[in-house]
Amino acid sequence: MASIIEVEGLAKEYRNWRGRRSVAVEYLDLTVPEGGVFGFLGPNGSGKTTTIRCLLGLVRPTKGRCRILGVDSSRTLADVLPRIGSVVETPMMFPTQSGRTNLRLLGMTQGIGPSAVTDALERVGLADRADDLAKNYSLGMRQRLGIAAALLRDPALLILDEPANGLDPAGIREIRELIRALGAEGRTVFISSHILSEVQQMCDRVAILTRGRCVASGTVREVLSGREPTRLTVRLDDLAAGAATLMAAGFFVENRGDALSVAAAPADAARVTEVLGREGLWLSELRADDVSLEDVFLELTGDPTP
Repeated sequence: MASIIEVEGLAKEYRNWRGRRSVAVEYLDLTVPEGGVFGFLGPNGSGKTTTIRCLLGLVRPTKGRCRILGVDSSRTLADVLPRIGSVVETPMMFPTQSGRTNLRLLGMTQGIGPSAVTDALERVGLADRADDLAKNYSLGMRQRLGIAAALLRDPALLILDEPANGLDPAGIREIRELIRALGAEGRTVFISSHILSEVQQMCDRVAILTRGRCVASGTVREVLSGREPTRLTVRLDDLAAGAATLMAAGFFVENRGDALSVAAAPADAARVTEVLGREGLWLSELRADDVSLEDVFLELTGDPTP
């Protein structure tokens, strides 16, 4: 499988005015194969955005190298820029112009005509709001307009930094479905995100970054494989009594409204049953939860804030 992004020994250090050194990325190795959606995960401050900036030639690495579409990012990136679309942080638009006009103005600087603008607006689901002023767009619509701008040149590689950041559940779902559709077209979509449940649903492959280094990489199934479930789902008639009983026995319990989530391995299922049975509380369901990407993330990084 061809690699569309290759990062080898990447390091990026910053120094403040007192000369103190801070390390954003430390000897990072990363390979992103061509095609599909690749999720780039890590706690805040782990180096995700710095890595993306190095890839796009926005900052120069202290050490190591980045290759994107076969060229060195710090030397010949201009050769492949027409094949790359990106949205880094919040898309910037003229608020008093329509979405269509914003894209037309951007397209004019790149020699792109109005038909490509129309296609991009349709692609992201903004065709019916294209002539509304950008200042009247919701956050989700502004994010989609930013993705439309990145799609103007029909790129082979799309790089999105936190595309669902700050969106409500409906907006997150819209962005998820859009990204999955873009990845299914044959292009490569490289996204950083802190919404782990969404990443698990839309990504084909992932890499997890912590303290500037990659600690896991592969297909979602490969990253999840070999790890034992750490939670049990418990259903019974009296959830409040069940939760109180299990917590008194030393279990950590979360009431999810229709069931209890108990922090316990499958080997503890017999003890859960015994503790509840002693109090005359009988189970209607007891099962181990599937291992989630969030479970693996916490195990590898020890940080609850991706």
